[in-house]
Amino acid sequence: MTDATIALKQYLNKLGLEQDSDFLREATEMLAQMLIDLEAEAQIGAAKHERSEQRRNQRNGYRRRRWETRVGELELNIPKLRKGSFFPSLLEPRKRSEQALLTVVQEAYVNGVSTRKVDVLVKSLGLSGIDKSKVSRICKALDEQVEQFSQRRLQSHYPYVWLDAKALKVRENHRVVSLAFVIGIGVDPQGERHVLGFELGAGESEPFWLDFMRSLRRRGLEQVDLVISDAHEGLKSALEQVFSGAAWQRCTVHFMRNLLAQIPRKDRKQVAAVLKLIFAQPDRELAGEYLRQVAGAMQVRWPRAAEMLLEAEDDILVYKTFPEQHHRSIHSTNPLERIIREVHRRTRVVGVFPNRPSVLRLAGTLLIEQDEEWRAGRRYFSQESMRELLDPDPATQTAPLLVEPLINLDAQAR
Repeated sequence: MTDATIALKQYLNKLGLEQDSDFLREATEMLAQMLIDLEAEAQIGAAKHERSEQRRNQRNGYRRRRWETRVGELELNIPKLRKGSFFPSLLEPRKRSEQALLTVVQEAYVNGVSTRKVDVLVKSLGLSGIDKSKVSRICKALDEQVEQFSQRRLQSHYPYVWLDAKALKVRENHRVVSLAFVIGIGVDPQGERHVLGFELGAGESEPFWLDFMRSLRRRGLEQVDLVISDAHEGLKSALEQVFSGAAWQRCTVHFMRNLLAQIPRKDRKQVAAVLKLIFAQPDRELAGEYLRQVAGAMQVRWPRAAEMLLEAEDDILVYKTFPEQHHRSIHSTNPLERIIREVHRRTRVVGVFPNRPSVLRLAGTLLIEQDEEWRAGRRYFSQESMRELLDPDPATQTAPLLVEPLINLDAQAR
């Protein structure tokens, strides 16, 4: 056995093949390509450039296909036909196992597993491993699904729309930049939630928001009653241009944080309790009157905070003009914040994305899953409350104004 091995080694040395580590892979690739070409020739009825009465079809170029084998990754050319299709039987036995590997890698990628960890995962399955470039190529199969979802037709009317963004780091032009991944969700007239769209860009700029809203309009969205978001000037300007009849609700949670930043830390708890009572008023008129009383009580000690409160009155109390059953969900961007947190959880392991398509691929797939969960679950708002929104009853109820907490603020001011 030893003598035979030495003899074989000497023979390979003479051929100069022992030093060529790619010899076996190249030989296997050549043999596989020959078998593929012969099978295609049999299906066509003639060899390449051959004139034959038995010819039943013609070649129409090639498509490249990578084939993972024990000797390495092979690059094969699969002939394309003018009529019908051709797939070599040589690759059929591996088709199911390759699809299983594809599913594993895609699932790992969507769940936020980094490409390096995917390599470890594949090795744990008993395979030889997979490098970062292969993971990216495999996951590009998700691009078609994301593209179809992001360009699907929308309903013409969504009474409520929430908009928010998550900052992600992306590598562009050999440097790392921070871009905003914007998400829009909405509730339709039946009370069901949907992911309306998403995009990556400079979230603070008016041109970006304008393009995003116009894309929603091109896909069929014509009427919006209320848009809930944070105070982005570019967003507000774009909203007026694209959905001019829509009201805008400033997120009350973000506003409270901004206003309390103007208050000394030792007084924030008490001031926050008083501010919350503004939103506890039963209707828009009483809430506005209470807000002005609170601002008056704050004027002496915290004039900047009082000024911010008065300036924001029309923006933070818009939701009071909509059905009371919806107030809990439409006064802030909290319904969308939950999705933003999930996107953050899945994307933080990636760190810096290599390009924009990789962001859309991962985050877009997450949003597809979220939309499917909403469709399978119960309605976000009841049909009765949606009927009240679409066909409101003019009768309204009022309640007495709450004033007691203002006494404490006045006492502190004196």
